[in-house]
Amino acid sequence: MSADPIGDSVDQWMRDDPLADESRSDRARFAFRSAKNHLLQVIAQKAPGGHSLRPMLHRRRGVRIGEGSFIGIDALIETAMPHLVEIGEDVHIGLRSVIVAHSHREADEFRASGRIEPKVRIGDHAFIGPGAVILENVTIGEGAVVIAGSVVKTSVPPMTVVQGVPAEPVAKCGVALGCKTPTKAFTASLRPIGRGRAS
Repeated sequence: MSADPIGDSVDQWMRDDPLADESRSDRARFAFRSAKNHLLQVIAQKAPGGHSLRPMLHRRRGVRIGEGSFIGIDALIETAMPHLVEIGEDVHIGLRSVIVAHSHREADEFRASGRIEPKVRIGDHAFIGPGAVILENVTIGEGAVVIAGSVVKTSVPPMTVVQGVPAEPVAKCGVALGCKTPTKAFTASLRPIGRGRAS
């Protein structure tokens, strides 16, 4: 048995740490960038302008957001690594929605690798209902709809409505809901499908 078990544990942790070779200036840059991202996130959560100011603030954080998209109040979009989220054009992100693009255990690996490709993609004209949760490694297809309060942990095909915890397909859309389609036209185009399978 070693005379210094704590010292041995720290040494092992440093050998296993993917960021052990990172310089102090790199860590300081990361800390500054993280603080800026968190500050912009907090401002964006309460700021007015779902089509203007909130998307602009999230773009400044590093989220890729297409033109004409709406971000609801209190929406929480990947606080630590916003560059891992891509939102298409004419997308509606409902109030108090949450988008998580990485797990805690992956954060250091992403920092060390410099990964920049998105892990959450939301296609053009998609609609994310209020209080929905989108988890990592998910693609929401073009024109897809996530019903309010749903938790999405697998990808959603285009023009499909999902609901539940976990979210499952419940209907196919004839037209995309997005930000511009009247609700009446969208509702008239729905075709129910059997639980758990998209047709």
